[in-house]
Amino acid sequence: MDPKEYGQKTPGDPSTTDGQADIDENAALDAVLKRAMTIDVPELKMPELPDVETGNVVSLAERRRARAPVWLATAAAIMMAAVFGVYTYNESTSYDSLTDEIIAHMDHEPYALVVTDVPVNASRLERVVPASVANLSPKNGLITYAESCEINGNSVPHLVVQGERGPVTIILLPDEKIDAATPFQGGNVNGVLIPVGDGSIAIIGEESAESMERIKESFVDAASWRT
Repeated sequence: MDPKEYGQKTPGDPSTTDGQADIDENAALDAVLKRAMTIDVPELKMPELPDVETGNVVSLAERRRARAPVWLATAAAIMMAAVFGVYTYNESTSYDSLTDEIIAHMDHEPYALVVTDVPVNASRLERVVPASVANLSPKNGLITYAESCEINGNSVPHLVVQGERGPVTIILLPDEKIDAATPFQGGNVNGVLIPVGDGSIAIIGEESAESMERIKESFVDAASWRT
């Protein structure tokens, strides 16, 4: 069916105003394309790279692999230093007095002074404090830490009991005989070393005089090595 028979206009028909506009637009586009095709485009040239000695160049993957042994060596060195430091503390360090060593030991185990209401395991407490050293009972207070530690070449019980104002350290020293009570101070501690028969007991804490006296009496009474 011919659209012209019914008076309809076809796209691009120059006999119509719209058709003439389409022709003019197409002609303008052709002219733009022809001008673009005549533009002189310079030849692409790659810049010259400087001469580089490639014998020592390492690929990225190889460099990443090379870093691993260095890191492992560093970590191993740190671990060895830490182990050596602990060994030096236990075996090679000398002290001017027994109280100096006790202070150094306290600095070495700050994690023992924790405020808690959880008692140390009963079986552990029995292993650390055998009956030949002390007979502990509830009157000794809430004991929350118990370790066998080395003081002056002897393995001794290191305990922590919860006092009224915070943790109190008790170190039982059955082989360290002293003549009289000896107060001592460190950077972070205040304590007293008291004679008990042929041994002694170190008590360190920030309690009131009355509270410290009760703690002292309870552990003196519990000591088993008197003769």
